[in-house]
Amino acid sequence: MEILSFSLGALNTNAYLVFCPKTRAGLIIDPADEANFLSEKILREKIKPLAIVATHGHFDHLLAANELQLAFGIPFLIHQNDQKILSTLQKSASWHLRRKMSEEPPKKLSFLKEGGKICFGKEWLTVIELPGHTPGSIGLYNFSQKILFSGDTIFKDGVGRADFAYSSPESLTQSLQKIREKFAGFRIFPGHGESFKF
Repeated sequence: MEILSFSLGALNTNAYLVFCPKTRAGLIIDPADEANFLSEKILREKIKPLAIVATHGHFDHLLAANELQLAFGIPFLIHQNDQKILSTLQKSASWHLRRKMSEEPPKKLSFLKEGGKICFGKEWLTVIELPGHTPGSIGLYNFSQKILFSGDTIFKDGVGRADFAYSSPESLTQSLQKIREKFAGFRIFPGHGESFKF
């Protein structure tokens, strides 16, 4: 599995292009911002994106999602419990970034569930529910390659915020315990900051 990482947007959010080196089939994970930049990378690397996958519904991870979905005609995958957060993408972005935003959330959604497998070429990632930061936060992992995309649940030097009205500190604690039990020795690719070995 090949992984390209880009820190994009005002909040330096990580966007990932993950693909099978043999078939070039791949996924766009958390397309943070700068849809044109990501499109150019996809075309230059000859990646064939099969889906856009959201680790959670926060705007800084998804500002490029709608444009990329329209450009490549691919499904957008998110956990159902973050559908409400996703629907406020434009309003949240405008408020946090202090400027009017034209980006809209993707229109056609498919929902992720614990244990679901997303295949691309000869590679795959499995979904694990990691609520706390948001109700529908998820991770994506591959046991054989010991990698985990953690979204904003855990970072190299900290953990995700749990002080939003919809967050749950208790659920976040349980999700972190899940990561400790399941992913020791894995390379973790977080929503912000550099990757690290757990």
